[in-house]
Amino acid sequence: MVASNPLFRGTWTLQRLNATVISDIWPELIFFTAFATMVAVVNDKTDESLAIGNQLLTVGGVILGLVISFRTSSAYERYQDGSKMWSNIGTASKNLAQQIWVHVSDHRQLPDSEPQPVMDVIIEKKTMINLIHAYAVSIKHLLRDEPGVFYEDLYPSVAFLPKYPTSTKRAADILPLWHVQAGRRLSPAALKRRDTLMSFVETSNPPLMPASKPPKMSIYDYLPILRLPRWSFKKVVGKTRFSLLASEPEDDWKAFIPKQKRIAYSKVVESTVPFEIYLVLSNYTAFLMRNGLVQPAIATAMTNALISLHDSLAQLDRICNNPLPFAYQAHLRMSVWLYLLFFPFQIVENFWYYTIPATTLVTFLLCGFLEVGQEIENPFNYDLNDLDLDGYCNTIKREMHEITAQPQLEPSSYVFGSQNQPLAPYDRRNAEDLVSKGPADGEYIAPSQIPLHGMDGLKHTLLRNWVEVQRVTRK
Repeated sequence: MVASNPLFRGTWTLQRLNATVISDIWPELIFFTAFATMVAVVNDKTDESLAIGNQLLTVGGVILGLVISFRTSSAYERYQDGSKMWSNIGTASKNLAQQIWVHVSDHRQLPDSEPQPVMDVIIEKKTMINLIHAYAVSIKHLLRDEPGVFYEDLYPSVAFLPKYPTSTKRAADILPLWHVQAGRRLSPAALKRRDTLMSFVETSNPPLMPASKPPKMSIYDYLPILRLPRWSFKKVVGKTRFSLLASEPEDDWKAFIPKQKRIAYSKVVESTVPFEIYLVLSNYTAFLMRNGLVQPAIATAMTNALISLHDSLAQLDRICNNPLPFAYQAHLRMSVWLYLLFFPFQIVENFWYYTIPATTLVTFLLCGFLEVGQEIENPFNYDLNDLDLDGYCNTIKREMHEITAQPQLEPSSYVFGSQNQPLAPYDRRNAEDLVSKGPADGEYIAPSQIPLHGMDGLKHTLLRNWVEVQRVTRK
């Protein structure tokens, strides 16, 4: 399938326009266009020639092109790594869920205990599979700098987890997972009050934040050019207000200035929620292995799936919290600005007033690629250029429910039905006929003029199937 042109696919909206780099590079476009206009006008209206040689244009352009290409490539590599890690989370989640659902038997009897009801085992397995989805959701909130577990798509899956290490409920013993409420850190005063902290933890219906909290957009975000008059207005009004205040007695105008309060913040215990869920899943797999409820090969596969989940978390954390060094980004941006400052002087002699659109175009290209690299360097937010983390989590949720929707039946309950034609295309008889209409000894008879029966007839049919499939598929 040929990919369609993204510029002409779908409807252009303000949100889509805001996803372009124009909303980020408009200050540079305005400044360098105005500067090029000044150079062109001065060079045309005065006797002074502002033209310089274009050797710098050639050498500097080659160097900047290579460096900007490396900058964009490294940012896109981080974007691809983020997508790859989420694919790994999806694959590992499916593997671990199907191993729990299929390979952990519903019929269980632990040593020195009575047989456990099948319903209890199914509820236990389904709960752990829900935790696998909660692990992916918690990573989404972690990457978006949304701490805690009190979200509509996360809290229902983890609300049953222990809140205290012992049976004694004390504020001093609340586990780290529950120290952040709905993405908001508790104040130092609330932390010192036992009743406040315990009420947050013990409430049966805590206030939950929405699953997705994109930042509120204003007209200045969609049309950033309007920020310029807004900034100018604030500067003018601010200076006027300050001059009025300064003309009043000192004791009077100081009353308008808010007093700064010094607050001594205490340290808030905040855990990494995905790691907490990972520990619960690890403890469950250890319980299965310790009691011999899974085969050794399945235990190894479950361990590998957990390792893959944890490794993906570490890689995503690296991409999110380790940007390119500041010195590299600052030096590259300053180099681009210097190049654009000298650019009009190098082409004004040949381009005259066409220097203005030429400078605008070059500014759009160079600054645009810089902003593209910075935009996709951390692809875990809510922009259209970011990864669809909600889509990844919803996909994992659908797959978890699809796995648990499959009943665990003995193959004999559905293999020997009237709809199954196991030996097609050569033998179109269904499994029920093959079993019921066979010879007395139950052996198979090939549906051909050759008098074959038993294993010879079955092998003859399988060979004819291969010949028929080869003929049809190689047309």
